[in-house]
Amino acid sequence: MTDTTGDSFVRRFLFDDLEIRGAFARLGSVWLRIQHGRGYPPALGSVLGQVAAVTAVIAGNLKQPGRLTFQLQGHGPVELLVVDCDASLNIRGHARAGAFDAALPPARLFADGRLMLTLDVPGLDRPYQSFVPIEGESVAAMFAGYLERSEQQHTGLWLAADEQAASCLFVQKLPGADSRDADGWSRVHRLATTVTEDELLGLDCEDLLRRLFHEETVRLFRSRALRHDWPRDRERIADVLRSLGRDEIERIIDEQGEARIHDELSNHEYVFDADELRDLIEHPPTLQ
Repeated sequence: MTDTTGDSFVRRFLFDDLEIRGAFARLGSVWLRIQHGRGYPPALGSVLGQVAAVTAVIAGNLKQPGRLTFQLQGHGPVELLVVDCDASLNIRGHARAGAFDAALPPARLFADGRLMLTLDVPGLDRPYQSFVPIEGESVAAMFAGYLERSEQQHTGLWLAADEQAASCLFVQKLPGADSRDADGWSRVHRLATTVTEDELLGLDCEDLLRRLFHEETVRLFRSRALRHDWPRDRERIADVLRSLGRDEIERIIDEQGEARIHDELSNHEYVFDADELRDLIEHPPTLQ
């Protein structure tokens, strides 16, 4: 089945004879748009790209689609990293950090940190949240460990990201796999560990799977396109400013002459001049 979704997609696959599932995500132009104008140093861009790629895979494999958010926060050189992906695979993210060595394990990148998952599914009274300590020798090991604990299934993840692309290869052992082939999981996992960063970033899904698992029967499912499409929402920002109250808005006018707000996740900047700020005071929103 040929991939026709462009350079940013999630594609699931299944080893029919082994009861092992998998997925591959590639962020190309979507990754470029997420980074646009942010000036991330390569080390920080690599970490954010890896988290974006694994978030895309997990969002694309949800049994019940919803909005998935991963937030990593701690006291290390990476202060905050957030990636958000909705049910249509519309993805965004940002990170804030000082200088650091890209080879540092997550436990040092996010010292004393924790990983928070938020899943907002239609029909739930409130979003589901899960908190775990940040640990592991790599971003891939951190998320593989998280998935193994939460889903109680052996999981493998391989991640790569540079300034042009970000990719994730995911494989997971399903219940009943041992009864189909006692050596199946160890064989697939061993083959997957041979993948290189260049292959993750450069090969398309079909070529990558053929290179890694050419002796196995792999069933590919249709790709789902990833996108980064978060339009500006000036009225929402206006409501945030209104919530500050008259005194605080007047202080902003006196001290700064304008309000300048950057929406980090969607990567938009909003500027309200003094007249617009005064108008917010005089014309609060009408209750519906």
